[in-house]
Amino acid sequence: MSQWALIAHALSTWAMLGLVLFVGVVHYPLMARVGRDGFAHYERAHTARTTLVVAPLMLAELTTAALILLAALMRPATDPPRVAPWLALLGAGLVLGAWAVTFLGNVPAHRALERGFDAAAHRRLLAWHWARSALWAARGAVAAAMLTQP
Repeated sequence: MSQWALIAHALSTWAMLGLVLFVGVVHYPLMARVGRDGFAHYERAHTARTTLVVAPLMLAELTTAALILLAALMRPATDPPRVAPWLALLGAGLVLGAWAVTFLGNVPAHRALERGFDAAAHRRLLAWHWARSALWAARGAVAAAMLTQP
């Protein structure tokens, strides 16, 4: 396992954590103040622009998590692990969990909001978002633990 993969993994994870915390504290709560007129247009623009920032980070995190997991599980028995297999599995599981929450919860809530502001859809978006944020907080801790392994 090369150090670059661990560093890229940690950076993409921590960038996502910072982004989801910002969005959850600042951006999503302010959506309720946009107003009904033009909200659908606002939401579509928000989704398109956010994807430009989030997609590369999520893909980098997923790719590096897979590389770390493969390296941890496929290492020769005589080589000491760079990352403990259980930690690599935990990290990969949390990545998959964050993706699942994103695509099963957040994306449908955004799709509902693209038709116009709906208070129930907005509440669902916030609830799913905080579940996703908790997963990324755990990922941040796992990424830090990976970097500190001997």
